[in-house]
Amino acid sequence: MAIPDFQSLMRPLLKAHEDGEEHLNRDLVNGLADLFDLTEEERREMLPSGGARLFDNRVGWAKSHISQAGLLESPRRAVSIITDKGRQVLSQHPDRVDLKILNEFQEYRDFRNRKKQSVESSTSSEEVPDEEEQTPEEALENAYLKVRSQVEADLLALTMSNPPEFLEQVVVDLVVRMGYGGSRKDAGEALGRSGDEGIDGIIKEDPLGLDIIYLQAKRWEGSVGRPEIQKFAGALQGQRARKGIFITTSTFSSGALEYVSHIESKIILIDGQRLAKLMFNHGIGVASASNYEVKRIDTDYFAEV
Repeated sequence: MAIPDFQSLMRPLLKAHEDGEEHLNRDLVNGLADLFDLTEEERREMLPSGGARLFDNRVGWAKSHISQAGLLESPRRAVSIITDKGRQVLSQHPDRVDLKILNEFQEYRDFRNRKKQSVESSTSSEEVPDEEEQTPEEALENAYLKVRSQVEADLLALTMSNPPEFLEQVVVDLVVRMGYGGSRKDAGEALGRSGDEGIDGIIKEDPLGLDIIYLQAKRWEGSVGRPEIQKFAGALQGQRARKGIFITTSTFSSGALEYVSHIESKIILIDGQRLAKLMFNHGIGVASASNYEVKRIDTDYFAEV
């Protein structure tokens, strides 16, 4: 099944404390994952940034919200226990506990108001929050991904709008930034020196040049098909080479993708979309606009006082 949103985790999380015992955070996460019959892949799914597991993050926010309403308390770090108020909520709401139910409690309304007053000067204490499915981290990261997607599309469009030689510059800058090719001068000379037998150039896989990677970098109007990749693979065999990278600003056909998966030589296909992502990741053609450090309250820290 799909990973439940953080509000759908609130009642099951509270129910897990019904025995009145102290519970460790990690045990709670594992127990809820079992309850919702999550696959191993779903348990390991990460937030877009890769900074935390998605399910763990949602459990953490569910716990944070119900704790702010006074339904759970933390006697010490990473441990929680149900309160009398939490037992009452379980009894009164057998189907679901969410933000609207938490908003019935003054402690939670005070918490929401304190949050809002940090960015807004006037907020009604009786305002019921809208239904939310994303945690704050998810909302922030999805907004980031939307911005990133647009920047990557612009990177590819600008690369294609420049003269064909510009792609060579992009490739040189990229492979050097990724740690290949030695110096930029060496990489540039290697890339531009050939053009024979379907090979545009070579780069060093390591600083000493113990292994060589052969390159083909082409601007393409349509999808690159299997015949072009076969020609490149043949050129590699002619050089007794084992590794190659074929870069294009367009796409590869299914036949081309299938072909490289069955041949002995290791050929990496980089289409326009992946090229733009690599440019973004390694700072080619982009500059930092803003940096944000996201922090959260460590409720267990305050429980130690």
